[in-house]
Amino acid sequence: MQAKRIYIIAGEASGDAHGAVLMREIAALVSNVQFFGAGGPEMRSIAGDHFMDWTQEAVVGLWDVLVKYPYFREQFYRMYREVRRLEPDIVIFVDYPGFNLRLAQYLRRNQYAGKLIYYISPQVWAWNRSRIPRMAGFLDLMICIFPFEKSLYEASGLRTEFVGHPMVEELELLRTDEPRNPKLVALLPGSRTREIRRIFPVMLDAAKLLRREDATIQVEASAASERGRELMRKLSHESGLSDIPIGLKTAYELMQRAFVGMVASGTATLESSFFRLPIVLIYKVSWFSYIPGRMLIRVNYLGMPNILAGKEIIPEFIQHKAVAGRIADAVRQLCHDPIRRNTMVQEMDRVIKLLGEKGAGRRAAEAVVRELKHS
Repeated sequence: MQAKRIYIIAGEASGDAHGAVLMREIAALVSNVQFFGAGGPEMRSIAGDHFMDWTQEAVVGLWDVLVKYPYFREQFYRMYREVRRLEPDIVIFVDYPGFNLRLAQYLRRNQYAGKLIYYISPQVWAWNRSRIPRMAGFLDLMICIFPFEKSLYEASGLRTEFVGHPMVEELELLRTDEPRNPKLVALLPGSRTREIRRIFPVMLDAAKLLRREDATIQVEASAASERGRELMRKLSHESGLSDIPIGLKTAYELMQRAFVGMVASGTATLESSFFRLPIVLIYKVSWFSYIPGRMLIRVNYLGMPNILAGKEIIPEFIQHKAVAGRIADAVRQLCHDPIRRNTMVQEMDRVIKLLGEKGAGRRAAEAVVRELKHS
């Protein structure tokens, strides 16, 4: 029997992790399947050498996209040509909407006949809900991970399955019983180089203020890549905090040892919530990206825990409000106010329950396999 072909695209580290889980689950359900596409090292380890690792090129914000536009344009048409040459049964788009939605629409417009499936639904409900009806015109299936998304997409006629968040199962396997260090502050500035350049310095400045008041405060950071760690070491040295340990891919372990954290906006805010780590959220991009982005955003909060809770359970320090003094004050309160800490942890627990039971990756794979049978 001829092998089923799946082309799968993820654009950053979190998408690479979710994509890899999906690929493994599909392979467990389908005995003869081949994977092609682009993602990160985890996905490439499953697909093999005919798979491109490009997650180090991930960007945040309009300005960053403009700077790297020639690169992304080249990859866009390279992937399009590759899909048309391979003619896979299904193309799966994992998150990364700025690139993936355009490619999906371009494929459909140019008569690609296979199924187009989106996994980790794009958060267009936050910034451009008018795109949802258009998406229904070129996608065959939306697989969403947040419960409120299903009705939004289905209202436009787009078939949608809510499978739960894959994070729940992935992180459960990494849970430890190590006690928290009441003096330890975690710094998690994100995985992208540009995030680190903009966010890590203000984290370091806030850490210096905390240490100035209490010399026993310990600070640790975690990097998602060796490249990111080298940059963080450089910035730490420049700030005068060169003694800060910076682990490589130790974020989950650090989330469980630390007493409080400073976390870049993104998946890590939900991950911290899963591990019940009280945090503050920090977000900074170029003003060229922030101003148009702020005009488009249609939600009251940036952090997903706050969006799911419907209120600010985690303090958000965004752009010009991401000031070291304010951040240090919020961290200090979480260190010394047990009522504030416990309230935040209880709200985090409530949010995580909304993400569904374990097995999201398997449920997503089952949805893909059902499409394969009808491709």
